[in-house]
Amino acid sequence: MSGFDMDWLGLREPVDVAARDQGLIAALAGYLESQPAPYLVDLGCGTGSTLRSLQPALPADTKWLLLDHDPILLEEAMKRSAAVMHVNVGEYDLNDIATLPLDDVSVVTASALFDLCSEAFCAALVARIADAGCGLYAALNYDGAIEWSQAHLLDVDVVSAFNRHQRTDKGLGMALGPDATACLERLLRARGYRVDIRPSPWRMDSSMAALQTAFLNGFRQPLLDASKLEPEEIQGWLSYRLEAIPAPESLCKVGHLDLLALPA
Repeated sequence: MSGFDMDWLGLREPVDVAARDQGLIAALAGYLESQPAPYLVDLGCGTGSTLRSLQPALPADTKWLLLDHDPILLEEAMKRSAAVMHVNVGEYDLNDIATLPLDDVSVVTASALFDLCSEAFCAALVARIADAGCGLYAALNYDGAIEWSQAHLLDVDVVSAFNRHQRTDKGLGMALGPDATACLERLLRARGYRVDIRPSPWRMDSSMAALQTAFLNGFRQPLLDASKLEPEEIQGWLSYRLEAIPAPESLCKVGHLDLLALPA
């Protein structure tokens, strides 16, 4: 699975924190309070954003294991979690779900991950956590909806092409893209889990210019790869969107979904 730039992860963290559904976090905290030794494993942890988002709401004795394939991100995660008790990190290849360490784990967490994964990956993970009796908190899964307050004639074509590209292989098989949450729900319910899904959209305004700029620049290659638009049309759309960012009324909403699945 390809890695993520640390600068991008830093840019998106504040909007991720604001987007997460607080009701699901409260439900997760309540479940962990019922566990004699609450223990979370975070998949694809990056620099530890999930831990920083959840830890203030969770029981003080909650243990964490942060897993990522990138040792540089893991080193940063360890630095940023130095003040948090009971945190370990581990280098881990998500293509090897069979060896995922789940002994005594209460809940597996992951953020902005499952839209990059295949159905086969999700099925293998759900089977592993079900066999281990773990819950799953899967946050910030892209749902295919992107809206701008200032419309452009190519918006529908652009989002459709971007969503097609989201369903290409990102290193964990042919990605589910916007279908990830529905796939997880189906697989988890089949295993008897109680599943709760809540919207967690990004809302980016003109104060988030750096994030919006990085987000839009990330469209260029997917559109060249997956759209029928001419390069000049793509550049025209990007230029329009980038120039619109500073406008006080400019707003971009990106749909995400949070999922919490707990054993019945």
